[in-house]
Amino acid sequence: MRRVIARHPFCLTESGVPASVKGITPELVTAESVTTGRCRHPVKQVGQGLTRQDRRDVTGAEAEAEAVRAMTRLGFTCHTHPDATPARVPTPLRTASALLGGACPEA
Repeated sequence: MRRVIARHPFCLTESGVPASVKGITPELVTAESVTTGRCRHPVKQVGQGLTRQDRRDVTGAEAEAEAVRAMTRLGFTCHTHPDATPARVPTPLRTASALLGGACPEA
């Protein structure tokens, strides 16, 4: 599929996206992200891998939106916000165990 990202045309394929980020350690997700295989990469990191451009060229809301639209059309799952880690709610068993200095079972 031919897409324009950061004012430059690119031919993107469904198999080319995971290949472009293969071996790249996913960075901490703080904004929009794309799931490729079992990894979740920030949109800017995927854009840099696909276009081989400096990530500063894929800045701004419009360029990121273009990348997200391209990834969505190729069938990848895009996320708008990072997942918040759920807070662990203390149960009476965990509280009592902590007060007694023991480890609480993970049940």
